[in-house]
Amino acid sequence: MLTVTTLPLQTWIALTGLLGLVVGSFLNVVIYRLPRMMERQWRAECDSLSLGTETSTSSPYNLAMPRSACPHCQARIRAIDNIPVLSWLWLRGRCHACRGVISSRYPLIELLTAVLSMAVIGRFGMSWEGACGLTVTWALICLMVIDYDTQLLPDQITLPLLWLGLLAARFLGRGTGTLPVDLQSAVMGAVTGYMSLWLVFQGFKALTGKEGMGRGDFKLLAALGAWLGWQLLLPILLFSAGAGALIGTLLIVLKRHDRQQPIPFGPYLAIAGWLIMMWSQPLTRSWWPLTR
Repeated sequence: MLTVTTLPLQTWIALTGLLGLVVGSFLNVVIYRLPRMMERQWRAECDSLSLGTETSTSSPYNLAMPRSACPHCQARIRAIDNIPVLSWLWLRGRCHACRGVISSRYPLIELLTAVLSMAVIGRFGMSWEGACGLTVTWALICLMVIDYDTQLLPDQITLPLLWLGLLAARFLGRGTGTLPVDLQSAVMGAVTGYMSLWLVFQGFKALTGKEGMGRGDFKLLAALGAWLGWQLLLPILLFSAGAGALIGTLLIVLKRHDRQQPIPFGPYLAIAGWLIMMWSQPLTRSWWPLTR
């Protein structure tokens, strides 16, 4: 009987890549539908407040219903058209019914999920650390793309990610520099992560009268703190702030972004958090020598 220990790591990495393609296909659904689900809920709540009665939508809309359809002609997506990456290549990026263009972002997210998932298992192996790394990776991909599209970091993802980090620290955490970290580092990471950006937000608002970032950023950094510990919050903030400032300046100089239009911070937090997660042990030892 095959077990985790009998298969070589390379085999598990390859199998994880296939799993990543499937998960990436599901993440595409979450990325597209979750913001629309939130908007429908907000509209229903506004209608109920203005009318004084609860309103209901005519048809259900969630991650499972209705079935996926072409945005151009509304033709249902066939099962054979849902094979990650391969279906898009076979159809040459076009709908089977109307030949409308299908965005290349769908296979790119599937490939990104597969590659990052393989990297996680290559780094942590088939272990609880690897399972935790996959959980964080898949959530960060969703949050990064949703925030880039809509400047929203949904509570439906950030809060479960935060609580899962604390639960993992309680039952699986072994110490600073591991994934997940020990419970004390996780709790301090969650509190410090939230409060640090909250203080920056309040200070910027007091000085300028404007809101410099969304509250979803507080919760995302709190979730990263719960998984990685308070010791790595400063590197995450420095890396994400530096990357955001550099890329934002380039976009403005190249006239790809309006100076008055806010730049979402979530994608940079997600990228910094993932990179530091992958190399958390050497970073912890170098950043905080007393934790060795």
